[in-house]
Amino acid sequence: MNTLKQQWFGNIRGDVLAGITVALALIPEAIAFSIIAGVDPMVGLYASITIAIVISIAGGRPGMISAATGAMAVLMVGLVKDYGVEYLFAATILTGIIQFILGIFKVGRFITFVPHSVLTGFVNALAILIFMAQLTHFTGANWIMYVMVAGTLAIIYILPRFFKGAPAPLVAIIIMTIITVVFHLDVKTVGQMGNLTSTLPMFHLPNIAWTWDTLMILLPYSFTMALVGLLESLLTATIVDEMTETKSSKNREVRGQGIANFVNGLFGGMGGCAMIGQSVINVKSGGRGRLSTFTAGAFLAILLLLLSGVVKQVPMGALVGVMFMVCIGTFDWSSVKNIARVPRAEAIVMVVTVAIVVYTHDLSLGVMVGVVLSVLHFGWKQTKIRVQSSEEQGQKVYRVHGPFFFGSSSHFVDKFDAEADPQDITIDFGGSHIWDNTAVVAIGKVKFKYAKLGKTVHLRGLNEESSRLLERSGFKASDAGTVPGTGGHGA
Repeated sequence: MNTLKQQWFGNIRGDVLAGITVALALIPEAIAFSIIAGVDPMVGLYASITIAIVISIAGGRPGMISAATGAMAVLMVGLVKDYGVEYLFAATILTGIIQFILGIFKVGRFITFVPHSVLTGFVNALAILIFMAQLTHFTGANWIMYVMVAGTLAIIYILPRFFKGAPAPLVAIIIMTIITVVFHLDVKTVGQMGNLTSTLPMFHLPNIAWTWDTLMILLPYSFTMALVGLLESLLTATIVDEMTETKSSKNREVRGQGIANFVNGLFGGMGGCAMIGQSVINVKSGGRGRLSTFTAGAFLAILLLLLSGVVKQVPMGALVGVMFMVCIGTFDWSSVKNIARVPRAEAIVMVVTVAIVVYTHDLSLGVMVGVVLSVLHFGWKQTKIRVQSSEEQGQKVYRVHGPFFFGSSSHFVDKFDAEADPQDITIDFGGSHIWDNTAVVAIGKVKFKYAKLGKTVHLRGLNEESSRLLERSGFKASDAGTVPGTGGHGA
């Protein structure tokens, strides 16, 4: 109860002001993502309202913002084009169900397998994508747009030195809006982004045929959306953890994303997930608790219902300036400064992750390639098993160092000279660990080589787990010439 109280009411002023700032920044993003998906702008806005409110209660990362996102929007294009928006709502519901099931199986723990180099690449790529997305707003813009962006950035970075009573991004948006309205400036506004109606999301059961064939249509889209949404959400949660120096429940976040998308689909919204840009705005504006996320969704609803006329007057220059602040704050500048100091392989992984994400605009593809490259590099390093020989009380002893698995088994076999060795040798595994049956077979091959020459191999130093693996494979230390898994014949 104390934790919940702290998450909801421990930072009321900061959370409310930060949530209001995020709500304003959500509007152009939600409209843009709706256009990408090929649906009405209100579908994206409804999604942002519903997801933000639900995830504030069900999520595992306080202070993180979830709403309609571009990563999810691109996955919906084909479904909307071929089957219509009702199928999109149904796919969003199914996405939520899949995510909730994955949360029950605790897939959130697998985020720990994402290396830091991949996480850094993800962050840097996302900062670049956010920056590139803002450039479209300069098309056909006059000089006032550039001045407004510069003025917004000036307020954001200078105001906190003299006044900290309100989030600088919120102050900048208000000031720029007032200037636009008072002086009737000829600039692009939110109202020109899409049609905003003064209505709230309402319960709506998708109007489709609930049949097996329909499920087969929805499942490929929903499964992909579920995985991409969870990947981006878990990575964003990790980043917010680092920014706030706090921990979050990744498995609860997975289940929360599922609940949010399930409810979202029932209220006419498109699928969504965590947003790193808005999460950064929230944290930098002072948002830390669940109240900030709830406020973002609730205030967005209030804006649409009561203040849509005012919202339409917000200049895009102010919002672009805020998003530029997000880019600057999100990009890990130290990763570029220190790139020559980190291991070359990690630097390559980071650069490849950034390049793939920026080129394909597919965050999940870039992250997956980065993880695979990291795993391959780690596996390659671990194949370098060391086998050193020495004389010990008149007997030759081979000492094995390093992990012994399929990747290092061939190197292991090549380290022994059966013809030149004495009648008895000992292999000491005190500095190693046997991981799989391929390693067991490699040991059998070595024993078989010596057995053909009438020589004996003794094993020692096996830890408990390695010994059990040998026993389960039918291997006995007293066997002189049997290779497990070969029926007693040499390989």
